[in-house]
Amino acid sequence: MLFDTHAHLDDKRFDQDRDELIRGLPDRGVFRVICPGIDVESSQRCIELSEEYDIVYAGVGIHPHEASSAGEDYLESLRSMAAHKKVVAIGEIGLDYYYDFSPRDDQKRVFTEQIGLASEVGLPIIVHNRESHKDVLDILRSNKELLVGGVMHCYSGSWDMAKLFLDLGLYISLGGPVTFKNAKRPIEIAENIPLDRLLIETDSPYLTPVPHRGKRNDPGLVGLVAEKIAMIRGISVEEVRRVTSENAVSLFRAET
Repeated sequence: MLFDTHAHLDDKRFDQDRDELIRGLPDRGVFRVICPGIDVESSQRCIELSEEYDIVYAGVGIHPHEASSAGEDYLESLRSMAAHKKVVAIGEIGLDYYYDFSPRDDQKRVFTEQIGLASEVGLPIIVHNRESHKDVLDILRSNKELLVGGVMHCYSGSWDMAKLFLDLGLYISLGGPVTFKNAKRPIEIAENIPLDRLLIETDSPYLTPVPHRGKRNDPGLVGLVAEKIAMIRGISVEEVRRVTSENAVSLFRAET
């Protein structure tokens, strides 16, 4: 069985068939999905989905795109939501210097504050990092004593940089890009990462794996990520499925 550690099931692109999709995931080999929030409202929607469906768990957090509009009381809102029994992470949080939808100072402040919240409530973090590797690493290092585990979501950096995140006790997650024709860095990660530090995801509805690229992604396609990693490493897909699921259950404590 497969564990999709990152799928935005609250996204409007699932509005027409969300119930049918989620209820059909076990038949497609998926037994757990984490729905990460991107702002307070999205986080609440993910919690509501986790209440409705046994296989869904929630993350609560402020995405870097939303950092400047988080509001003064966002931490209190997240703190309250984090007490829910099916909230397993603070996320999706981090930095995004590719789009810069929020000023970088706001992004860094909100990221740092949420690391503190994760420490306070005893939850791992789900880290978004796009074109911001050095600052993400610096902030994580500066707050190393606060980390309660976490994952570099849909990792796109180099293997050398990945080793530095691994040194902080974090997991690395790979998604659809590892299947892309011109993928280099994700393949390098898949080749080298210790299996006990690897997670898989879809980042649905985005980053759809080959051969469905260009269509809407969904958690039922996470098996294609596992198959590609197995091919790259020369091991069985059953091994990749088993290890990544065990890793996810261990990190997020999402067994029941």
